Amino acid sequence: MQWSGRNSQIKFILTLSAIVVVVCSLFVSNRLTNDLKREERNRMEVWAAAMKSLNNADEYTDMSLVLKVLNENESIPVVLLDQNGTVTDFRNVRLHADNHRDSLSEVRQIALNSIASGHVIRVSLDADGRHYINVCYEESLILRRLTIFPYIQLAIVLIFVLLAVFALIASNRAEQNRVWVGLSKETAHQLGTPISSLMAWTEVLREEYPNDDLIPELDKDVRRLQLISERFSKIGSEPELKPARLSEVLAHVTDYISRRTSHSVSIISKLPECEETVNINEALFEWVIENLCKNAVDAMNGGPGTITIAVFQTPEEVVIEVSDTGKGISKQHLKSVFNPGFTTKKRGWGLGLSLAKRIVEQYHHGRIWVKGSVAGKGTTFRIELKK
Repeated sequence: MQWSGRNSQIKFILTLSAIVVVVCSLFVSNRLTNDLKREERNRMEVWAAAMKSLNNADEYTDMSLVLKVLNENESIPVVLLDQNGTVTDFRNVRLHADNHRDSLSEVRQIALNSIASGHVIRVSLDADGRHYINVCYEESLILRRLTIFPYIQLAIVLIFVLLAVFALIASNRAEQNRVWVGLSKETAHQLGTPISSLMAWTEVLREEYPNDDLIPELDKDVRRLQLISERFSKIGSEPELKPARLSEVLAHVTDYISRRTSHSVSIISKLPECEETVNINEALFEWVIENLCKNAVDAMNGGPGTITIAVFQTPEEVVIEVSDTGKGISKQHLKSVFNPGFTTKKRGWGLGLSLAKRIVEQYHHGRIWVKGSVAGKGTTFRIELKK
């Protein structure tokens, strides 16, 4: 299984778990909120009935129970309005005004808001209902806190999921880095001894057959192996960046690719007239361009085509675009082309573009991406390097 596929599954599981937790929390909190709302409504109806009993009581009526009910309300804000809309009493209301007039206006506004939201109970003071008071109440502080609690919990769960995803990404990147470094160092180590032996044998053959035309070609291939070993060695360590001219680097790569591809594939280089140097590691950056060109050749399926390498400059960057006239990349694969192990070919490890991305972004602090791709027309890769 590819790393990207495993990451996607873990992210999906984390997201699904977060959704389940949030939905369950919202469901439970909503039920608790509705139950508490009904309980507060019932309490206020009892409180309103106590107010009515107090209003209708005479001097011989025992009011101890009524007063107890009225005094037990210490959490629900209540405002009493008469039939004219005048505030007659209030309790458990937090006021912010500085004077009596503003305080009354604030209390009356609270009552009007309660009426608008349906939190009002009418208490008739006489038999025909011409005289009455409105018991206006707000939700208690506990109920308001319970109402916003699910959203706080949602934020906490989202933060947890984001932290988990970031930790997963960081862990996978660290794992990939360890794999890259270990694989690169081991490959360079394994290639080192036989390459040294081949170089020695090449010198022996050159002395034995000084006029043989095959010896220089053999020497080129051995030096090519040495360059590959050097590249792997630098992948496993922090490479040194030096000022270089891209025209020379690109000329070396295009010469190598041209001699090893069909004559039906032409390579065109477009360079600026006034070229500036850019800090790169030549061996590794050649590898990047080489991988892009090889992929372009493979995309042409052995048929005729053109690879265009264009270099242009902005005030802050040097931009390299590698375009081909191959089969293009499907939209579903655009986000996966740089993932380790991704390939649409029957052979190959799918590491070329992943190596290119690592070299450009991690070692050269630049950026590489697919600028555009059209099925049947070709693909353009864009590299941006800081000056």
